[in-house]
Amino acid sequence: MPEINRTLGNVGTGFAAFLAPPGPEVIRFSVGQPDFATPQAVVDEAKAALDRGETTYTRTQGSIELCDAVALHLSKYKIPVDPLDVLITPGCKQALLYSMIATLDAGDEVLLLSPAWPSYDGMLKLLNYKPVHVPVLRENYHPNFDALEAAITSKTKAILINSPNNPTGAVYTPEEIRQLVDFAIKHDLWIIDDMIYANLTWTDYPYTSPCSLEGGAERTITVGGWSKSWAMTGWRLGWITGPKQVMDGVKKINVSSATHVASFMMPAATVALGLEKETAAMAASFKERRGIIHGLLKELPGIIVPEPEGAFYAFCDVTGTGMDDIEFATRALEEAKVQLIPGSLMESGEGFVRISYATSTENIHEGVRRLSDWLNSL
Repeated sequence: MPEINRTLGNVGTGFAAFLAPPGPEVIRFSVGQPDFATPQAVVDEAKAALDRGETTYTRTQGSIELCDAVALHLSKYKIPVDPLDVLITPGCKQALLYSMIATLDAGDEVLLLSPAWPSYDGMLKLLNYKPVHVPVLRENYHPNFDALEAAITSKTKAILINSPNNPTGAVYTPEEIRQLVDFAIKHDLWIIDDMIYANLTWTDYPYTSPCSLEGGAERTITVGGWSKSWAMTGWRLGWITGPKQVMDGVKKINVSSATHVASFMMPAATVALGLEKETAAMAASFKERRGIIHGLLKELPGIIVPEPEGAFYAFCDVTGTGMDDIEFATRALEEAKVQLIPGSLMESGEGFVRISYATSTENIHEGVRRLSDWLNSL
């Protein structure tokens, strides 16, 4: 029998082992998914598009109306975009894959600010590129520029950034984004900017795009999507944009792989981008929950947790409990009936756990109470 692709043996499964749905008695702090329903106006437009018969092949990069809407949305972040260089993808993950395929060759190295969302590592390995994990500063999870300089080799081709960040909740300052752009210019790197949480910042400064800074736009590929800020995870809709020569390649990749996203979802996605009241309400709710969960978590014995700055994650140092992160997460599930993600599923995440506060305030209070009772009983 022929062999399968040997590369698959080097690819992990991310958080899968700790994401299996537990029994109803368990509080889930594990899933990075908004607990809101997709806004009704979006659902209604998808139904209307089905009724109109929008179920056939259409423009491969996405409808003109939707690409225009994405370009307008990105302009709010000072990202200069020609709608002709916007492409709609089957989820943000697909956009990330396209960005990698379009800019990298086999053996190229990509810098990841670690701990990083494990899918980055898996994608790069699937495509025979090399992820290089560069640990962030432990005290606040922001970039360590000395470590980045030390990680550069002749094969380094790109740096992938994600701010607001999954898993750490860090939001890089405008000055740090400026430094990252200067770093990329100095070493002639592509910047892949995963802005999926851009609308979810709790700092006194907003998400900053590398494209908004001098020298950034010509080397940055921007990816994002509807999953987090619009509560549309299951819709699998993302976008990618960047310099024309990159996007010309991305369009070829898309034609040969996905053709286009479902036609009837394009009008719905266009409607979503025009919803400001609904997205603002969701963001305000997550910000409130951030304050609640941080106040509760920092009182737990043996736990150190910097105040989350964005997205909907708290990244907790649990080494003070005397347990490693795998033991902590396993026992929290078995003994406290609380599910969370151990950090060592990501390189440089050893000794940490990720807690998602994309759940109700009732669950937040009850889940942390259970953790408190459990830890104080040890």
